Amino acid sequence: MSPGQPILQFGTSRFLQAHVDLLVSEAMAHGAALGGITVVQTTDEPRSAARVAALATGRGHPVRIRGLANGQVMDEQRHCHAVRAALRTATDWPAVRREFASDTLQVVVSNTGDAGWQLDGLDGAHALAPGAAAPRAFPAKLLVALHDRWQARPEAALTLLPCELVARNGERLRDIVVGLAQQWRLDEAFLDWLRSRPVWANSLVDRIVPEAIEPVGAIAEPYALWAIERQPGLVPPCRHADIVLTNDLGAFERLKLWLLNLGHTALAELWLRGGQPPGRTVLDAMRDEPTRLELERLWAEEVLPVFDALGEGREARAYLSLLRERLLNPYLAHKLSDIATNHAQKKERRLAPVVAAAQRCAPALAQPWLRGALAPTGSLDAKESLQ
Repeated sequence: MSPGQPILQFGTSRFLQAHVDLLVSEAMAHGAALGGITVVQTTDEPRSAARVAALATGRGHPVRIRGLANGQVMDEQRHCHAVRAALRTATDWPAVRREFASDTLQVVVSNTGDAGWQLDGLDGAHALAPGAAAPRAFPAKLLVALHDRWQARPEAALTLLPCELVARNGERLRDIVVGLAQQWRLDEAFLDWLRSRPVWANSLVDRIVPEAIEPVGAIAEPYALWAIERQPGLVPPCRHADIVLTNDLGAFERLKLWLLNLGHTALAELWLRGGQPPGRTVLDAMRDEPTRLELERLWAEEVLPVFDALGEGREARAYLSLLRERLLNPYLAHKLSDIATNHAQKKERRLAPVVAAAQRCAPALAQPWLRGALAPTGSLDAKESLQ
């Protein structure tokens, strides 16, 4: 293991391997990254343990890029060499805590899955003691590690970059961790530091990574975006063409939620209404002329006018042009049955915000398809998940 990397990453998912890790690796090749990455497995899932063991060798991992780019088929394999060390909180928790207290650590990235921010009632302030076992929940793990940082290097800069698909994810994670610190009745000076000293960055990631390569590696689409909201003291892990620093993260969130996510859920809605093959994929649906025309009409008549009303029509049409290529990826077997999981909740998260925005900004817009799809859920409230 090579200790003391400037970037620490909570999570070992194929998404992180093909997005965050690959972007840092490509930036390193041009001298545009802070340095290497230490990955940390936060769960006891056996497949994650196998990935950690493979990553711990330091030999890197493959990322295969497959899809359409500028109308051309792309199928190429790249080698990611950014990960230099790998740890497990179950067995290497003292080493994780030492990483946080080191003077080399500058950026912490996380992507802990849908349930990653849930708390566990068994966690408590006893976890702060030297030699204590790792807490069960990720926010508690992060709290202990940050408390070590405060004790060892309170003046050292640190940027936290959660990649979980939650609106205002940096602020939300900060509030969870601060709230937990208050429950544990920790020192008020630490609470002040926790709120003000680390940079809790809001960001949005956008890349489809449909398959893993065993034991480590991933297959991903060509498109990649990591949008990070500017704020004082922010230190990004690297400079890369696919990383955008922005003053308006909400604009990027709307593009992804209202076009990509809405489009996926609209295709699932059409599939659930019947008359389409049970194993249909996004690609199958996009190649089916009646389905494709209905989706295009939905975008054109009920979604793009909302972007126009917000003054974001040009950006939306540019994103939509790229999105069509992504949905027509010949290598991506994205089943509509998978997208249709938790369909009612997804409709509220993905469709309702567009209707709510139209009510505010374009009240004359009818939106019959969206309103009809939402009617059974009984809710037009905008939700904060970006999934």
